[in-house]
Amino acid sequence: MRLKTFNELPNQKDIKDIVKLIRDYAFPNFFRESPNRDIVKKSIAKLYMKIVTDDSFLLDFIEQIDDIALSLEKDLEFFFESDPASKSYDEIVLTYPGFRSIFHYRIAHIFYKQKEYLIARIISELAHSKTGIDIHPGAVIGDSFFIDHGTGIVIGETTVIGHHVKIYQGVTLGALSLTDGRSLEGQKRHPTVCDYVTIYANASIFGGDTVIGANTIIGANCIVLDSVAENERVLFNGKMSI
Repeated sequence: MRLKTFNELPNQKDIKDIVKLIRDYAFPNFFRESPNRDIVKKSIAKLYMKIVTDDSFLLDFIEQIDDIALSLEKDLEFFFESDPASKSYDEIVLTYPGFRSIFHYRIAHIFYKQKEYLIARIISELAHSKTGIDIHPGAVIGDSFFIDHGTGIVIGETTVIGHHVKIYQGVTLGALSLTDGRSLEGQKRHPTVCDYVTIYANASIFGGDTVIGANTIIGANCIVLDSVAENERVLFNGKMSI
């Protein structure tokens, strides 16, 4: 595989700028005074065409910006509902590392689906470097996703997460030992977490065949290698019905 030259790589400032513009579009009147959303969207389109290798997906990307805004609104509401320490939506948007990482993930995921993998990883790493939360842009994450504290969270590429899921600091949603390396590319290597699951601090869940059923609670420090049925608690690797 050939390394790209400097001139072939997307400009990282442009990537940062498109993230900021999408932020302005998703949160009008929040980060700067009275932005015209139509003008912001046109600016997003111009930057998109500068950084991508194939601009034929522009209309698809622009359409998905509205989906991002709606998903982030649901995430924000779920954060406020889930954390009694939060005093306002403003506090969450401006100061919560978990919300920042989800915001970057939702943008990066669109680029990932369009096979703009490098741009997607750069966007996800912008958040990772600031928050200590590592969400691969290939993961599929539903609406109303809550990350509390967040430092040390790792969510792998083929992870699938449902709606109304809560995850605390130090959680790993990872793959089992990858002794076969690149031959596993494209295969499901990371777990599936269904709706209304809570995963407490420093729990680790591994394996592409591992499914955490809906309404399940995974206790702190657990290591989970097998699927868990719905409506169960996993505490110190032992199961107890709710």
